[in-house]
Amino acid sequence: MLATLSGEAKAIQGEAQIVALCNQKGGVGKTTSTINLGAALAEQGRRVLLVDLDPQGALSAGLGVSVNDLELTVYDLLGRSGPSVDEVLMETGVADVHLLPSNIDLSAAEIQLVNEVGREQSLRRVLEPIRHRYDYILIDCQPSLSLLTVNALACADGVIIPMEPEYFALRGLALLTDTMDKVRDRLNPRLSLFGILVTMFDRRLLHSRQVLTRVVEVFGDQVYGTRISRTVRFPDASIAGEPVTTWAPKSGGAEQYRALAREVIARAAR
Repeated sequence: MLATLSGEAKAIQGEAQIVALCNQKGGVGKTTSTINLGAALAEQGRRVLLVDLDPQGALSAGLGVSVNDLELTVYDLLGRSGPSVDEVLMETGVADVHLLPSNIDLSAAEIQLVNEVGREQSLRRVLEPIRHRYDYILIDCQPSLSLLTVNALACADGVIIPMEPEYFALRGLALLTDTMDKVRDRLNPRLSLFGILVTMFDRRLLHSRQVLTRVVEVFGDQVYGTRISRTVRFPDASIAGEPVTTWAPKSGGAEQYRALAREVIARAAR
């Protein structure tokens, strides 16, 4: 059961690392990775905020939220005269994981923001006042290089790119990295590529192995060593409204996201 947070969240030392999980191609495991990486980071003792920046609301639904019944969402925060962020923040069924939820209302955000001064910085204005409360803020981006996605890139320290190991995905990577370069030059000089996460990997398939080899050739150690396998555990966990780390804690998928969390923490400590 999810409930709105009451009062101030307990502050922690330092500021959160803001990470955008981004790929303009849909169906590559962005939402699954946001939910399960967040839950795995929390298992490692980190306080995590998940931000649903997709009008489909899949991240919120995947955490058990009835998205059609939401009265306040991220959409309400992006304008200059909206509610306080604490009115929108929600607890989840996972300890130390909080959520800024979304639903179809967010699809109107681009129209709302188009005439705003500094429209690319709207999400930054939402997150900066609460950044000190968390260790990680993970943003689930919609599958397009839209103004909402640019907002995520403009406030992020880095990007994790989930990608399916198939050849068309390689072309999409070039387009996304080009967009990141433009955002870095014009809006956010600190933006970097934290890593490429290969999802839906099946080592039995020659095609998957060939694409993985090519990605490693191009991006080297920017490719995470952890591979996320294709498994029915992920959609089952989404239907249950839980991360796989709690739905099937001993499954291979749960262990893979725990391994990814350890990689993410180790890279942040460099």
